[in-house]
Amino acid sequence: MSGISHPGEKRMVLVTGRAYPELAHAVAKDLGTEVLETETRTFANGEIYARYSESVRGADAFVIQSHTDGINEWVMEQLIMVDALKRASAKRITVIMPCYPYSRQDKKGRGREPISARLIADIFKTAGADRIMSVDLHASQIQGFFDGPVDHLFAMPVLMEYFKDKFGDDPNLTVVSPDMGRVRVADRWSDSLGSPLAIIHKRRDPSVANEVSVHEIVGNVEGRTCLMVDDLIDTGGTIMKAAEALKANGAAKVVVAATHPVFSGPAKERLTCPAIDEVVVTDTLPVPAEKQFDSLTVLPIAPLLARAIHEVFEDGSVTSMFDGAA
Repeated sequence: MSGISHPGEKRMVLVTGRAYPELAHAVAKDLGTEVLETETRTFANGEIYARYSESVRGADAFVIQSHTDGINEWVMEQLIMVDALKRASAKRITVIMPCYPYSRQDKKGRGREPISARLIADIFKTAGADRIMSVDLHASQIQGFFDGPVDHLFAMPVLMEYFKDKFGDDPNLTVVSPDMGRVRVADRWSDSLGSPLAIIHKRRDPSVANEVSVHEIVGNVEGRTCLMVDDLIDTGGTIMKAAEALKANGAAKVVVAATHPVFSGPAKERLTCPAIDEVVVTDTLPVPAEKQFDSLTVLPIAPLLARAIHEVFEDGSVTSMFDGAA
């Protein structure tokens, strides 16, 4: 029987949708278990069906789904999988969405707009989710949208280990926030690396999606290696313009670190522009061959997810994974 079980005690069940099963299998390997076999299919009219191969009654169930391209289909599939677990009498259901869907729609910027990030939380609660686990939410207040525990994991330790090995104690390193919204995160990076902080002030046209105008840079970047940190890269427009602004202001090198490689549309072409020397991401979302490029480094997120799942299953402390910051 799949899963981790203790005689007379709890049983863990790990299940995955079809968006990115490789991630779930990597997590299962780190946990020393297997992914429960699930019969999932899509009917001719687009309806999704899911059924588990064995009993999940009384189990502590973890449902992993990466909301990659075709995001609405994968959200619906995960909802159906949660509903199937609830109706099969799983004791507790934890929804794991490494990249929270619709996370950028976390507030109303103008009248008559939705707050879709809240809607996602509501529908998963209605489906039967008891807990949500996600990595680097676009905005921390999304935690308050769900009426239950939310484990907000940080990819910073995964990325930081790579950059500490790469840069060591480089005195010319400057951490850069690509906009005002990421200053707090960039400040933590600055403290951890012992490097100064620079901020790019940008203005976005609210009527045009994915279009950004970079204005001024606060801080010294001339002749320095600039490490720009962000939560996600979608079309790459923001990152490309920010990198060009840094190089125009004398930066010697620009390295980009981001958690979620959405990489939509022209992202690959933009991220391989001369202004960007390297891009480092985690695999919270799949990066297929057609989206990869020579200057891209992808770090595994499975060990972080596995440790968080273990802490939740054993009623341990997820917060302790991040020195009390989570």
